[in-house]
Amino acid sequence: MKDIYVVGVGMTPFGRHPDKSVKQLASWAVEDALQDAGCGREHVQAAFFGNSAQGYMEGQLFIRGQVALLPQGFGGIPIINVENACATASTAFHLAVNQLRAGAADVVLAVGVEKMYSSDKAKMFALFDSGWDLETVEANARQLKKLGEGVEAPAGTTSDKPYSVFMDVYAAFARQLMRRHGITQRQIAAVAAKNHVHSVHNERAQYRKPMTVEEVLASAPITFPITLPMCAPISDGAAAAILCTGEAIARYGLDSSRAVRVRASVMRSATARDCDDLANHITRLTANAAYQQAGIGPADMHLAEVHDATAVGELIQTENLGFCEPGGSGALAESGATTLGGRIPVNPSGGLESKGHPIGATGLGQIFELVSQLRHECGPRQVQGARFAVQENGGGLWGVEEAAAHVGIFERVAG
Repeated sequence: MKDIYVVGVGMTPFGRHPDKSVKQLASWAVEDALQDAGCGREHVQAAFFGNSAQGYMEGQLFIRGQVALLPQGFGGIPIINVENACATASTAFHLAVNQLRAGAADVVLAVGVEKMYSSDKAKMFALFDSGWDLETVEANARQLKKLGEGVEAPAGTTSDKPYSVFMDVYAAFARQLMRRHGITQRQIAAVAAKNHVHSVHNERAQYRKPMTVEEVLASAPITFPITLPMCAPISDGAAAAILCTGEAIARYGLDSSRAVRVRASVMRSATARDCDDLANHITRLTANAAYQQAGIGPADMHLAEVHDATAVGELIQTENLGFCEPGGSGALAESGATTLGGRIPVNPSGGLESKGHPIGATGLGQIFELVSQLRHECGPRQVQGARFAVQENGGGLWGVEEAAAHVGIFERVAG
């Protein structure tokens, strides 16, 4: 396959942007990515625009990408609208990679943007109800209950305030880990505390306040074993990437010293596996395929950005990415191995829990961090000597796993 490179990235701060529209957030990220790449918009031959919530929140159901990008001067090129739940931005990136691999373009744009925050809390949280099959809600709930059978929620550990249905999903996953492997609530809290500490040095993170394990455990409950700081917040924001072929770097005079090579980009959809068949988890299969495509393995990775919509997600994905044996993720987190300075730093950005989770932008936000890390441009949160990095991003729920998953592997090519 052709060598594909990320030559420019841009990202707004994630958080609340009441004074910014979807158009303005997208423009902010795209302009920064173009400037970072040293690339003119006239060189961009296709754009993949990721957004999940605008149709529900604002009524802009169709042509979202055209509405956002045509005023920015991207007229005439293909603009492809992408929606794939929380994996939306990674899907836009994956399509951009394949556009280049197919030879249909040599410079492309991938952008993801979301405005999710609303004063109407009920509407804001109801957005997430579309992340699973609405015809089988009762069956979905029964499957989740089965995951955590044998681990009862103590009295007073479920919030009476509205929250996303996916917190119940992650709580079920957590109880499964507790039942099968003895994972503890304290180990889950260790993930959250680590990510809140990491985010202190990320100027684009929504939350930048360090927390201890004890503070995480003592915080307001959401649904057992999850407490509030273990959860990603509701966020607005945008992220973008400029991708190109190796030939285009020379053709357009781009800076090869800051280019980051895409060693793998793999997507899968869910399968109808049994809930306890974790060996065939969608992310494990996707990661295995990505490692095969890249020609390297888990032991070669220097850092990872994973989908921690709750801290439980990070435990699940560090196992699926092969950083520890099945059931070993809690001990891995508690040991400090996934902390900056540890064996395999995970979510040096602060992760979704602290950096924020504007679902249509999340995957490209992860890629922004990895590209910056591989360029060695992350200052106090820099992973020293980073050469290889892996990104994992999932979206929605089908059966007992994510409906969609993306794993990307990236390589520093500068000396």
